[in-house]
Amino acid sequence: MARESESGLPIDPVYGPDALEGWDPAEKLGEPGAYPFTRGVYPSMYTGRPWTMRQYAGFGTATESNARYKQLIANGTMGLSVAFDLPTQMGHDSDAPIAHGEVGKVGVAIDSIDDMRVLFGGIPLDKVSTSMTINAPAALLLLLYQLVAEEQGVPAEKLTGTIQNDVLKEYIARGTYIFPPKPSLRLIADIFKYCRAEIPKWNTISISGYHMAEAGASPAQEIAFTLADGIEYVRTAVAAGMDVDDFAPRLSFFFVARTTILEEVAKFRAARRIWARVMKEEFGAKNPKSLMLRFHTQTAGVQLTAQQPEVNLVRVAVQGLAAVLGGTQSLHTNSFDEAIALPTDKSARLALRTQQVLAYETDVTATVDPFAGSYVIEKMTDDVEAATLELMQKVEDLGGAVNAIEHGFQKNEIERSAYRIAQETDAGERVVVGVNRFQLDEEEPYEPLRVDPAIEAQQAERLAKLRAERDQAAVDSALAALKKAAEGEDNVLYPMKDALKARATVGEVCNALREVWGTYVPSDAF
Repeated sequence: MARESESGLPIDPVYGPDALEGWDPAEKLGEPGAYPFTRGVYPSMYTGRPWTMRQYAGFGTATESNARYKQLIANGTMGLSVAFDLPTQMGHDSDAPIAHGEVGKVGVAIDSIDDMRVLFGGIPLDKVSTSMTINAPAALLLLLYQLVAEEQGVPAEKLTGTIQNDVLKEYIARGTYIFPPKPSLRLIADIFKYCRAEIPKWNTISISGYHMAEAGASPAQEIAFTLADGIEYVRTAVAAGMDVDDFAPRLSFFFVARTTILEEVAKFRAARRIWARVMKEEFGAKNPKSLMLRFHTQTAGVQLTAQQPEVNLVRVAVQGLAAVLGGTQSLHTNSFDEAIALPTDKSARLALRTQQVLAYETDVTATVDPFAGSYVIEKMTDDVEAATLELMQKVEDLGGAVNAIEHGFQKNEIERSAYRIAQETDAGERVVVGVNRFQLDEEEPYEPLRVDPAIEAQQAERLAKLRAERDQAAVDSALAALKKAAEGEDNVLYPMKDALKARATVGEVCNALREVWGTYVPSDAF
């Protein structure tokens, strides 16, 4: 019986040479580490060293998260990945009325440099690579990280890591936006310029399809809308006067890995090929690093189930394998209990061990791009590429990513895909083990990790103490300078850093920018 891929593309029962009739290996494949990078962005890939094992973690207070980071490092994590709570993601202090009930729940609460200092206490920032999943207030968290590093005696030029900083996907799929698109893009361009001058090894943006996939996007939609956002960011930076080769090598991407291994591998290969061509042909990039689509992968949280949660261990292993076979540069494997609550220490360790088994006990790292030339993979790569380019053209026809967002195009397309998946699952056409087949009559009890609700009061006390101790006149002066820069064309990160160093809070800095730039309100088209 014929099957369809997650993108709705046909999967034939058998593939042979006819699937690749007229197919040119030199054009479609090239060599690993060379244009069009279908086979990977580096010549040796994992034969020289494995991908970066970067576990996403953060909850409660900075003290609790710091303890988890140290445990992950001790267990072999190569890079940290910080989860922030919703108030921090939205640019609100923990004692703001709007933050009530959300402090420390889905990530760590960071209100000021005091919290950031605790979060990375005892962690040498010149030795670890840190990714921060933060978007609208990304500049603030990066500057706080830089300030803490300076206190450790670590110069900014030695810092390595990534800020997600991808606000366009927030308008499409996730919702943690603050400012309207135009000033948000201006802020991103300022970050590009600042990092080139001050933190040259930092990845300034992680253009994310992961959250679109979590909202229901198909693989083709995931990479189409992500690459369209990437094009918008490049155009913004070029329009701000930057040369493409001055910032493009520091761009990175963030994708999901589903359980459908074959299409996921094809998706990653197609994404690399499309991006290389766009950067070369549309933007005239000359530096080979500007053409490389380097990406982080996270296994699919949306595919985890609260029913029979131990089965998620198998799902995550399969998803992690798909990411590795697809050529990811770094990987986070979800914990099996994340559909229920925050992961426990044991489940977080098991998630990391999953990556270590893939890296050190299998043979997938012994050769570069093991699927190259496979009839099915190469045909599926071509099919995903064609479907992706069709969607990208529709975004272009609407005037680019921002205009398409304002028309509700990407959001509507993703919602249609999510509805199709839900219908297929409800009808039993899409099997979810433990949910619509192979259920248990009674689920086994499981004790999840819970965040102490007293954290909100503790953070409020810390903020009250901070405001009582600091030089308020210095804070007011720094915030006034920030607003002046936001009103004009100066780079806002320099006065922003001064304000944070004076112990202005995340909420105060974001409120200063809200006064100048306003806040984003979705249109009726959404």
